[in-house]
Amino acid sequence: MDDLVARARSAAEAAYAPYSEYPVGAAIATADGGVYTGCNVENANYSNSLHAEEVAVGAAVRDGHRSFDRVAVSSAARDAVTPCGMCRQTLAEFCDPGTVVVCDAGDGTVEYTLGELIPDTITPGHLGKAP
Repeated sequence: MDDLVARARSAAEAAYAPYSEYPVGAAIATADGGVYTGCNVENANYSNSLHAEEVAVGAAVRDGHRSFDRVAVSSAARDAVTPCGMCRQTLAEFCDPGTVVVCDAGDGTVEYTLGELIPDTITPGHLGKAP
C-alpha cells in the first residue's frame, strides 16, 4: 500500500465524526518530502466542521509549507472518496493542477489530478495577486 494512503488511513482513525459517522483522513506530501495529516473534526453546527484536507493543509502552512506534491484521502468506508469542492479549492491554493490526488478504494486506489477534480479554479490571479 502507498505510504501516503496508509498515513491518510491512520489519520481517519483519529477523526471526530459523531454526527456523520463518516471518518475521513488526509495526508499531504510537501515539496520538500515532509508529510502532514489531518482528520475531519465535526461540530453540532455542521458549518463549523473541519475537513481532513483543511486540517492537513493548515498544519503544513503553520509550519511554513506553501507547496504540495501529492495528496491522499481515505475514509473508513474505503469508498474512494474525493475531496469536496471546498477542499479542492483549498488545495488549489497550494497545488498545481497536475498534483496527484490519491483516493483510497480499499483494495486499490483511484487517482486524479487536482485539475481534473476542479478545472478552471479561482486563483490568486483572479484577485490581481501573483501566485
